[in-house]
Amino acid sequence: MSTSFTPGAGNRRGYTLVELLLVVGLLGLAASLLIPNIVGRDSMRAQAAVRRLVADMTFAQADALARQELRRVEFFDDGSGYGLARVTEADYALALDPALADWIRDPLSPPGTLGEYVVRFDADSRFTGVRILDVQIDGENGFVVYDEMGGTVREGGLPGLGGTIDIGVNDDVYRVSIAAFTGKITVSRIDP
Repeated sequence: MSTSFTPGAGNRRGYTLVELLLVVGLLGLAASLLIPNIVGRDSMRAQAAVRRLVADMTFAQADALARQELRRVEFFDDGSGYGLARVTEADYALALDPALADWIRDPLSPPGTLGEYVVRFDADSRFTGVRILDVQIDGENGFVVYDEMGGTVREGGLPGLGGTIDIGVNDDVYRVSIAAFTGKITVSRIDP
């Protein structure tokens, strides 16, 4: 039996799994170092805070509808964050004391904690420097209330007038707009 030999045919080889993993790891490391510098850390933190706010407002709206109770998203006066609270028709327009509020339970809170649905940007390193800069809802309120149908309401049970929440870091500022009555949320960037 005779075998033929082709020069160079036996020397061809593919990449090993270790080599592929090494290249993918190096590309991932390079991306993690490069992308924040291209996009800007302030912009990434502001966008993350906006996404969190929009998700939490949507949760409050859905929770009001699901439980057939009023839900209030209260924005703290110092711009550090907000919380989601239970309110009644008798007290939903009254000033809310954060220490005494009936905060709803955060379904994602770790076991063994109070689980209050309170978001403090100044206490979370993912949101370093993020502030709520301005809140104008229903003409002046620092809160939005969702009714049992998921719509926004104001004092007297009247439909909400809508409003805006400006949130950002340094020159990266975004406006979260709430539509009158329906509570539909849209986001836009505000140029400095």
